[in-house]
Amino acid sequence: MKRIIILLLALLVLLTASPLFAAGGGQQQQGPRVFRYACNQPDGYPTVVGALAFSKYVEEQTRGAIRIDVFSGAVLGDERVTTEQTQTGDIHFIRLGVTFLASISPQVGALGLPFLYRDREHMFKALDGPIGDEVLKMLERQNLLGLAWMDAGFRNFYNNTREVKTLEDMRGLRIRVQETPLMMGLVRMLGASPTPMAFGEVYSAIQNGIVDGAENNWPSYISVSHFEVARFFTTSGHVASPEMILVNTRVWNSFSQEEQRIIKAGALHGANVQREDWLRYERDAEARARSAGRIITDLSPAERVRFTEAVQPMYQQPEYAPFADLIRRIRAVQ
Repeated sequence: MKRIIILLLALLVLLTASPLFAAGGGQQQQGPRVFRYACNQPDGYPTVVGALAFSKYVEEQTRGAIRIDVFSGAVLGDERVTTEQTQTGDIHFIRLGVTFLASISPQVGALGLPFLYRDREHMFKALDGPIGDEVLKMLERQNLLGLAWMDAGFRNFYNNTREVKTLEDMRGLRIRVQETPLMMGLVRMLGASPTPMAFGEVYSAIQNGIVDGAENNWPSYISVSHFEVARFFTTSGHVASPEMILVNTRVWNSFSQEEQRIIKAGALHGANVQREDWLRYERDAEARARSAGRIITDLSPAERVRFTEAVQPMYQQPEYAPFADLIRRIRAVQ
């Protein structure tokens, strides 16, 4: 009998140590309630810097009652695995981009359509207002709630074959893309040949002439050394893929109203830290590319219009037709 009582007491201790039990049941406990935050980027990357700022804010504002441990470098698994685990509540917070989120919510993916935003200022005017707040809530049926928006810059084309100044210069280039209908359709509409492959294979593929180039943001061009094998970089800014800090909805509902207020404020604080660090990261990456003698080409206003017009048929495709009003409202933001 005594042994059974001891086992029952041990089980009770384990239950009360659970973040969900402690927060949802309002039980008193010793020590902080600990939550896990997943990010696939390495230490020092702006999204990790922002996550750590978020964690620090929450711990300070709750006087240590809530602690959010940030796991960077995909140590908890790749994005697909950690997304599934966040949906089940095994992971509590995660950082994801709208391009990836399109696989579970096509309407969120509409925010990553090509040439949707005039510039970075326009994008965040839309995301930091009612439209962005609406989109943050679109994933609740998937057990995820968006808390704040992070920056991931704009994607650009680079290659090792020729300088891209005009739409005609894109013709025939073999461009590595993510294996999504959006990215493959985009490259095809611009006259190039989309070639899906794993990101880790791109360096050698360009080096060996399997593809002519790829497309990504400034920091990625530098951080994985693609600038070493792709001399020509065009600031096309064809796609922006803003990112969200998300929380499992059951975890969110386990917090008191005051705790929710603190966590929301902490996420916004972390997002603002990340955005500032992202701009620094971009400037440093561009400076490094220029110092390495890479050929950087800015599209003229007239060519940008031509690039934009070339991909407009994508907006008429059946999968994006239901989101026409969302797209119209984003474009109308001044």
